[in-house]
Amino acid sequence: MAALRAGLLGVGMMGRHHARVMRDVDGIDLVAIADPGGDPHGVAGELPILPDIESLIDAGVDLAVVAVPTQFHEDAALKLAAAGVHTLVEKPIAHSVEAGRRMTAAFTDAGLVGAVGHIERFNPALQELRRRIAQGDAGEVFQIATRRQGPFPARIADVGVGKDLASHDIDLTAWVAQSDYVSVSAQTTYRSGREHEDMIAATGRLANGVITNHLVNWLSPMKERLTIVTGEKGAFVADTATGDLTFHANGTFPLEWESISAFRGVSEGDVTRFAFAKREPLRVEHEAFRDAVLGRPSEVVTMEQGLRTLMVVEAALESARTAETVVI
Repeated sequence: MAALRAGLLGVGMMGRHHARVMRDVDGIDLVAIADPGGDPHGVAGELPILPDIESLIDAGVDLAVVAVPTQFHEDAALKLAAAGVHTLVEKPIAHSVEAGRRMTAAFTDAGLVGAVGHIERFNPALQELRRRIAQGDAGEVFQIATRRQGPFPARIADVGVGKDLASHDIDLTAWVAQSDYVSVSAQTTYRSGREHEDMIAATGRLANGVITNHLVNWLSPMKERLTIVTGEKGAFVADTATGDLTFHANGTFPLEWESISAFRGVSEGDVTRFAFAKREPLRVEHEAFRDAVLGRPSEVVTMEQGLRTLMVVEAALESARTAETVVI
């Protein structure tokens, strides 16, 4: 079977990695790259840099990846849908829920694969975590907490830390727990002189009763990417920067002082660091997108799922503006 002809819109900080991976995935042939800003990282190779989305479509591509700033996602995606091109857009799906709805409808109506690049779902630590939670290794899950913080990335100018980074945590939390958010409450702050928030603290509840907490910012000198799942049997800690997963089991030591046993709670038990295959998440994401286009079973993140995540993020930002919990 001939390889799928692939196009890439945007070769900035994220697009350059897409270019590298797309060239190395079986069944995909990167034939066209477009970026009105040129090729700042020199990733085009022998391919010419096309000026716009129209010229990318004219190259006759079967699928495309959109890695331009969020504010341009809708325009590019709608044009690709109209041209019959299966498309993966970087997260978040769009700059607004209304735009995301239009994009989702366009791909659904055209019978095309529309996907969103929520890459954390393909992180090996989170995939292993989801599998172990599903098989009951944590028992009943009580809480999922995430910390995603670090210095300000110069690449972001059109959205705040909520849509750029917290969207990762909201999506991965619902995915790991296999349950949607039903409410969210948040606080934000603006410290870097930009019109968008650069710090958000959000709490929520999932439909299955799990409570969530997310600390996300662009104001920290150290970089953290942690997901902590606490359940009746202990706590999993996933470090998505390194792909490591650790389990801290509840202790089972007997307590001889019975009069305080009711107040003791859990104790520290064995700590296990798991060994498992660690493939590059972006490569796994592209393979899932390819398989979806070919009609094979796939774990690709659909536009419907990406839209749901954006709805939760916007609900969190609304909560911060109104100082009220938002029911989703």
